[in-house]
Amino acid sequence: MSASELMDARVENKVSEEAAIRRSVLSEAHERAGASMRERDGWLVPASYGVALSEYEAVRGGAGAGLFDLSSRGRVEVSGAEAAQFLNGMMTNDVAALADGAWMHAAFPNVQGRLVASARVLRHADVFLFDTEAATHATLLKTLERFTLAGDFRVRETTAETALISLQGARAAEIISAALGEEAARVERGRIAVVSRGEDHQPLLVIRATHTAEDGFDVFVGAAAPAAAVALWDALVGAGASPAGFDALEILRVEAGMPRYGVDASDANVVLEVVDEAEAVSYTKGCYVGQEIIARIHWRGHVAKKLTGLVFDRGVEPPAPGAAVKSLDGAREVGRLTSVVSSPRLERVVALGLVRHEHLAPGTELRVSDGEEFSLAARVAGLPLVRGGWYAGDAGVVGVDDREPRP
Repeated sequence: MSASELMDARVENKVSEEAAIRRSVLSEAHERAGASMRERDGWLVPASYGVALSEYEAVRGGAGAGLFDLSSRGRVEVSGAEAAQFLNGMMTNDVAALADGAWMHAAFPNVQGRLVASARVLRHADVFLFDTEAATHATLLKTLERFTLAGDFRVRETTAETALISLQGARAAEIISAALGEEAARVERGRIAVVSRGEDHQPLLVIRATHTAEDGFDVFVGAAAPAAAVALWDALVGAGASPAGFDALEILRVEAGMPRYGVDASDANVVLEVVDEAEAVSYTKGCYVGQEIIARIHWRGHVAKKLTGLVFDRGVEPPAPGAAVKSLDGAREVGRLTSVVSSPRLERVVALGLVRHEHLAPGTELRVSDGEEFSLAARVAGLPLVRGGWYAGDAGVVGVDDREPRP
């Protein structure tokens, strides 16, 4: 191949790679606002609008709210007379008991009880809307589509034609009220508010949900997404929301103890290792794929390992994700770090990691090793590491060892 042919091939490959990267309907709005964009899970997403720590503070600081474009998450609609029956055989929670106008968390296991995908399930007007991470979108869609020939069970992929906007922080309810009205701002946890705005009265689904341990709302924007999503984004900014990117969101989600698929969780994990069973698992609804294994573990008492928090002494450099978690004497490996960030709120490095059950008690002292010459002291801390406004009864309490002053 000549030099010119090689150059042409490289250009063609680059164009193909760029074409494969998906863009939110809000991408142009982000770029106009000066966001730096980055690829993540096959999507171009806003990394930051300038200073990630300022965006973090808008959410965590107690005086504002951060606005996130989560349209890169996957959205799939399921309908049909047999939808609830088929879905109940695939997922951990009891979708048949889910009322119209309500939503729940659920997990999709494989036959070994290992996690295929986590999802939120919204039931509205006889349609089930599944919202899942970008990393599990294709797998969830394929899992659902397998049943379309088995009966009255219809699946429609809606990610490209819809948008998902999330508002997180102390002023979230105030800002939602200004942009969408009191009905949206008063929506209860686990319920759906259906509101409309604009000349075409575009219907929006609003749920109260957190991605950060702070109070928050997610708004699902439907088929007129390009115009409606931009108009809603601008209205929320006009009401006082601060646009925020995925750099700030990554710190916030680790502090909130929320696992990310492909980082903290995968199909190597039994569901109960990485999913909040109180929110996402029913032990009374009957059989589903992987149910026998999940129920056996539950009734036995605990999993062999579980996702937990770890905190380090102030001033240490962050270890790399994947570093070994060892017993205090360094003799035995008892887990692995999965996510590591520097927490502005706690003023130290914190991490999520999968740790063996016998070392999960908060305050347990461990060592983290990134090689023979690198070893750091760490302590186990319960999740979330930061309890924000979502935990209104004890907001501000953090997952740092009680022997130290709490920031």
